[in-house]
Amino acid sequence: MAGNTTTAGGCPAAMKATSNGVFQGDNPLDFALPLAILQICLVVVLTRLLGFLLRPLRQPRVIAEIVGGILLGPSAVGRSQEFLHRVFPARSLTVLDTVANLGLLFFLFLVGLELDLKSLRRTGKGAMAIAMAGITLPFILGIGTSYVLRSTISKGVHGPPFLVFMGVALSITAFPVLARILAELKLLTTNVGRMAMSAAAVNDIAAWILLALAIALSGTGRSPLVSLWVFLCGSAFVLFCFFTLPPIFRWISRHCSDGEPVSELYICAILSTVLAAGFITDLIGIHALFGAFVVGVLVPKDGPLAGALVEKVEDLVSGLFLPLYFVSSGLKTNIATIKGAQSWGLLVLVVVTACFGKIMGTISVALCFKMPFQESIALGFLMNTKGLVELIVLNIGKDRKVLNDQTFAILVLMAIITTFITTPVVMAVYKPAKRKSKTEYTYRTIERDEPNSELRILACFHSVNNIPSILNLIEVSRGREGRGRRVCVYAMHLMELTERSSAIVMVNRARKNGLPFWNKGGKSNSDQIVVAFEAFEQLSRVSIRPMTAISAFSDMHEDVCNSAERKRAAIIILPFHKHQRFDGSLETTRTDFRWVNQKVLEQPPCSVGILVDRGLGGGSHICASNVSSIITVFFFGGRDDREALAYGRRMAEHPGITLNVVHIIPSSDMAVESTVVDISKDDSNISALMDQRVLMEFNVKKTEDESIRYVEKTVSKDSDTIEVIREFSRCNLILVGQAPEGQVVESLHFKGGECPELGPIGNLLTSSELSTSASVLVVQQFRGPLLPSSSTSTAMVLPEEVNQ
Repeated sequence: MAGNTTTAGGCPAAMKATSNGVFQGDNPLDFALPLAILQICLVVVLTRLLGFLLRPLRQPRVIAEIVGGILLGPSAVGRSQEFLHRVFPARSLTVLDTVANLGLLFFLFLVGLELDLKSLRRTGKGAMAIAMAGITLPFILGIGTSYVLRSTISKGVHGPPFLVFMGVALSITAFPVLARILAELKLLTTNVGRMAMSAAAVNDIAAWILLALAIALSGTGRSPLVSLWVFLCGSAFVLFCFFTLPPIFRWISRHCSDGEPVSELYICAILSTVLAAGFITDLIGIHALFGAFVVGVLVPKDGPLAGALVEKVEDLVSGLFLPLYFVSSGLKTNIATIKGAQSWGLLVLVVVTACFGKIMGTISVALCFKMPFQESIALGFLMNTKGLVELIVLNIGKDRKVLNDQTFAILVLMAIITTFITTPVVMAVYKPAKRKSKTEYTYRTIERDEPNSELRILACFHSVNNIPSILNLIEVSRGREGRGRRVCVYAMHLMELTERSSAIVMVNRARKNGLPFWNKGGKSNSDQIVVAFEAFEQLSRVSIRPMTAISAFSDMHEDVCNSAERKRAAIIILPFHKHQRFDGSLETTRTDFRWVNQKVLEQPPCSVGILVDRGLGGGSHICASNVSSIITVFFFGGRDDREALAYGRRMAEHPGITLNVVHIIPSSDMAVESTVVDISKDDSNISALMDQRVLMEFNVKKTEDESIRYVEKTVSKDSDTIEVIREFSRCNLILVGQAPEGQVVESLHFKGGECPELGPIGNLLTSSELSTSASVLVVQQFRGPLLPSSSTSTAMVLPEEVNQ
């Protein structure tokens, strides 16, 4: 079969879709489908590689994608005509642009999903004023810069559209990119972060309105009235959508049940609406992207519908199709057109003007609202972030002949430079990590001289599956009613910050309403979980504050430790990285969580407990009147065992708890081969004396409480120890120390310890050698003194700050 040929008129013939293969003489690169596959793979590999290389600089992925597109264009690799003719031939660009714009259409729909009009109505005066200043001053300076460009490198362009495009290009703030940078720098819940996100949301809406105006003015109609008709028809379309689509979307949302998959019919109907809206806006003349964005804004953000749409669309669009748009843009960007002192001088002028307008406009208004100077500077640079919307504006201007090659290249470089400098400048001028944190508090352990003082617990969980066990553990931790004690629990949802825009949706949702957005997918259980926490708080004497920590696994432990420090917690409860299967064995959920647990144990601000959950309480929350559980504490000696015993004593005050304390003592003839780290004789004697004192106090307590049982077991070898543990492991919950001390532990030769964070006894209780159905809480007592933390700022999302 012959390849694609050129018509007699000199224009490239339309490419056929598929080839018959190389064995029949066809070159796959002469056909649309295999060539498109090659282009997509090449783009994805290059942009991901650049993203990996730029990660140490903490740059958003959009920088890698824009740079990757430029590298494949005529500025770098594309300077080779052979490469361009083979990989990006002119006859393939129509297919490339079509697929890229289709992906962009749905991505702009996702961007619309991120914006909540209800939150915009609640935007404060400060954020609104900053947004307006951040738009107005750059827009005016952009118009002024356009006169300079028209007199030098942009002679002959149509005046009004060029003025508006330049103003829009310099005044845009990239809302999704800004959210990513704030999350990376852990500034989302600082004053700067909250103000930046609110102002950027307003800026995003204003940018789309200005873009619609610019597109309307850039039409090629023979009459000036054409632009007016385009703008009026576009306005009518938006009004029609605002009055007709929300009731339909709300009806669909009401028919989407929490915990159930969203119907494919509803997903298909909404995605078809996106395409139809894009067709109408393209028909009007204001670009198909505008219609997709409007539909995204109008989709209800509450309930499972928005999450299901994100899950269905996001990965394919963001991962495969959207990078093609950056290549399509990069093929139009030729840095080589910027040559000579005049051109480079104009580049410097545009960059300085863009930075000056946005930064100075933001700083001046922020200072008027009594914001500190350093925070104002950081806010100014954050608002100067550019991104995909900037590239869309420039490409539309290029396609409509408003921007020539040289002006287009200058503005693309301006977008890269202004975004690239944001992270390092903000890190340099605004360092909340160096602010003194309020860490002076007394009770960093459960073992304390004042047992009736308030107990503060930071209980972490990974998913909704951890919630019942956390609630049951909190229930038994609250002790006996009427004793004047108070338990305050901070329930923290640990969520990974990913490159997916759905992570930004979760950030915005949590920032908006102060409650965790528990599930990003279509099976949203958020309402039930919030109700469960509220009901538990009302029925018990426990104060529960839900929190969300959104960060990468590499620094998630900082979020946990810093939050425990700020909230003055006595103990951090972490879920084990394995969950129980139906056959009773433990299966790894995700190894990253194990790394987080280990890092928290290294430098904790208080005591730490790792909960190995085997269905504590039967997998559902048990109310106080129905609690009937047996808790066992294995005591060998040492500070961790004393902490476990203190926790067990507190639990024993609950009327539904029976506590068994098993003190395992070595016999006089026990042979020991020490395998533990040497401890000085004085320290060992002090620890032994403290053990004796604690046990004496406990025996006095035992005589006053019939729910406590104390047993001493003498062992002479490690097999005796294992047998004692097996005998008393028939219970609901076992408390052990992470690093027990004493002769018995030194003689224990258990070889199955694959998780050092659990210690020797915890490893034994979770091994196949000792079968038990009891959950295990491994406790490490706070060692002190507290070592300085590398950061005191976290990407925390709190329902309210507690003034302590």
